[in-house]
Amino acid sequence: MNAEHGREWVLVTESSLEPAALTAWVTRPDCGAVVTFCGTARNSSGVGHVIESLEYETSVDLAQDRIARVIARARSRWPDLGAVAIHHRVGVVRLEEPAVVIAVASPHRGTAYDASRFCIDAVKSCVPMWKRETWAGGSAWSEDAQDLLDVSEL
Repeated sequence: MNAEHGREWVLVTESSLEPAALTAWVTRPDCGAVVTFCGTARNSSGVGHVIESLEYETSVDLAQDRIARVIARARSRWPDLGAVAIHHRVGVVRLEEPAVVIAVASPHRGTAYDASRFCIDAVKSCVPMWKRETWAGGSAWSEDAQDLLDVSEL
């Protein structure tokens, strides 16, 4: 499921993410609202170091399956959703680069905003993704880990 498919586009990749491409892809004539969320690498964390880059690891197949389940759950909550695209980076992500992009289209803005927020929160809580923070002189896996939820629990 690493390619465009109907009204859903799920991708976990080492390549740079292209928010504008996702926004363009979800835009449809029957949808008057498009919300695109970009989660970018920032230079601060809870460990007190100035972060220089992040590195994400996962099982690509498992992550893509979980993301597809997130989209299915969003569609069950908001049946009028148009297209939904969720892409997540793996590998090294430099500061200000997108680590995750979510684009959602729907006929009305309320649904687009709500579904976008649901999708990013669900990806963070349901998709197994490990993050290493790198700073001058060191690195460590993030301690912000939490128990993964099943998408059905949302």
